[in-house]
Amino acid sequence: MRLQVDGLRVRYGLHEAVSGIDLYVEAGEIVALLGANGAGKTTTLRALSGLLRPSGGQVLLDDRRLDRLDANEVVAAGLAHVPEGRRVFGRMSVQDNLEMGAYTRPKELRGALDRVLDLLPVLASRREQLAGTLSGGEQQLLALGRALMSAPRVLLLDEPSTGLAPQAVEAVLEVVAGLAREGVALLLVEQDVEVACGLAVRGYVLETGRVVTSGPAAQLREDPAVREAYLGG
Repeated sequence: MRLQVDGLRVRYGLHEAVSGIDLYVEAGEIVALLGANGAGKTTTLRALSGLLRPSGGQVLLDDRRLDRLDANEVVAAGLAHVPEGRRVFGRMSVQDNLEMGAYTRPKELRGALDRVLDLLPVLASRREQLAGTLSGGEQQLLALGRALMSAPRVLLLDEPSTGLAPQAVEAVLEVVAGLAREGVALLLVEQDVEVACGLAVRGYVLETGRVVTSGPAAQLREDPAVREAYLGG
């Protein structure tokens, strides 16, 4: 299984926010998408998940084109997106939030719920609790669990560590690493370079909507020129 992105372009009116990005993620890989604020990282993820319509290029999951599909069809095809800021439904229970994630596969709801609660036991103990009363780390796990309800083969993660205490970050990253071991392909946007490069096997660095360099994540992390020029030192 492979997510392949060729020449992806995204426009906001006259402004081209993403200008011909090429990247790929294989099954079981964690790949980081790095760069300063405004580099085009979040826009890229939104285009891959169908929330934005690309103005050019193509997105393939195996041999199926995703860039022509609506967001719900992208989810049904096997790609899920955990957006920046978690965006859980605060006035709904944990279980109701999770069940929202299975809207493309209602017949598998019960099995999906059991699997996610087994994977994220902290949510099992809070399944009737309102999502808005959870801690930041628990809400991030809930957002992740909601995405997993669709049984994705590819998971997009946008800034999963933002605003979390170190212990909560560790819990989230442990789950992410476990998903990769199960064969899920993960594309990770993360402002914290140490977190991203410590978890990912490869990385792409963006600047103003273009890939300016790529390679093994550890190599990108240790390259002072890359850090100073594109990653804020």
